[in-house]
Amino acid sequence: MPHYRKPPKPLLRKVGRAIADYDLIREGDRILLGVSGGKDSLSLLQILMNLQTYAPVKFELAVLTIDPEVEGFDPSPLTGYYDELGLPWHYVRQPIMEEAKERMNGDSFCAYCSRMKRGIMYSSCREHGYNVLALAQHLDDLAESFLMSAFHGGQLRTMKAHYLNDSGDVRIIRPLVYVRESQTAAFAGEAQLPVIPDSCPACFAMPTQREHMKQLLAGEEKTNKQLFSSLLHAMRPLMQEGGLPY
Repeated sequence: MPHYRKPPKPLLRKVGRAIADYDLIREGDRILLGVSGGKDSLSLLQILMNLQTYAPVKFELAVLTIDPEVEGFDPSPLTGYYDELGLPWHYVRQPIMEEAKERMNGDSFCAYCSRMKRGIMYSSCREHGYNVLALAQHLDDLAESFLMSAFHGGQLRTMKAHYLNDSGDVRIIRPLVYVRESQTAAFAGEAQLPVIPDSCPACFAMPTQREHMKQLLAGEEKTNKQLFSSLLHAMRPLMQEGGLPY
């Protein structure tokens, strides 16, 4: 029976610092982690399981996987993995892509899918009594969102590290906000985590603004090794609890 794989210390340190800086996990929290099957969410699963073994606060952990019923993407094998890890899990199927074809109104598929998935996550938290929803966006995601907002929306915004949903009954946390995508990719590979390839074939099939920002940042980082450190410093006020969530 497989157990969690202990993440490397640099990864644990960054997550630990984010938890402390933004008060992400509190005594008695019941955390539902959204796991898509990608490297980031599976890495965060291992990190939170590891954290449970020594954290000064006690918290419960369960997993939610949403199957959008997209051709070529089947996350159902993950349920067996969760059983082997001894984790409570929830699996929700919904034909999001088919619904999008009928209901989208000037929105991108990615935006529609994200909104639908978030609704399912909130409903699952309420139905099963979880007060915290954990998401696996990392520093690269925040930087991409920051540039997209500035370039296309004329606003300085990015994803929050920690905020309360509009209904006031679920806290959303992002423990990977200080972690680079390269770190989760390296850990997922070394630990042989059961990553589901192409976790969103629809997104992979069509280039997005986010992918353009990713390439832009990669190019800039080649000549500026402090790029993400500088971006994090600039984004910190936007990541705090209290402003508009994103």
